[in-house]
Amino acid sequence: MRIMSSSITSAAFVSAAPGKPLALRVRQFSSVTVQVLALSALWLLAAWMQARWHVPIPASLLGLLMLTVLLFAGVVKTGWIRHGANWLLGEMLLFFVPAVLAVVNHPELIRSEGWRVCTVIGVSTVAVMVVTAFVVDVVYKFELKLARRRSNRHV
Repeated sequence: MRIMSSSITSAAFVSAAPGKPLALRVRQFSSVTVQVLALSALWLLAAWMQARWHVPIPASLLGLLMLTVLLFAGVVKTGWIRHGANWLLGEMLLFFVPAVLAVVNHPELIRSEGWRVCTVIGVSTVAVMVVTAFVVDVVYKFELKLARRRSNRHV
């Protein structure tokens, strides 16, 4: 069994990857744990700020904005959170289990409001895809512009 850096679970982490020394596996596991705790602490700070100052945006989005500012300012380096963020992304499906169980436990809600829920899911999915495509296009054009400037300076 091979362990990918983006999907590390505690049980498989220590027992798998026989080619890697145990000390290296434990160090990687503790690194991921510290990074996930740091990201969680940032979210808790954002939740506290949102509740304290009645910020009209969700704490998760506020935390994401704070992390973005910290990354662009150079206060936080991507290497400091890369493996923890990859682990969270790799295990994201587990975070949806409670929502699915809530839907299963309340079928009357789906019968009465299911069409609205499906409409919101559909519209929001399309909106995310369109905005993502737009942002990728703008950033790609910006990077091309920067690359052209750099190449013109070296000529």
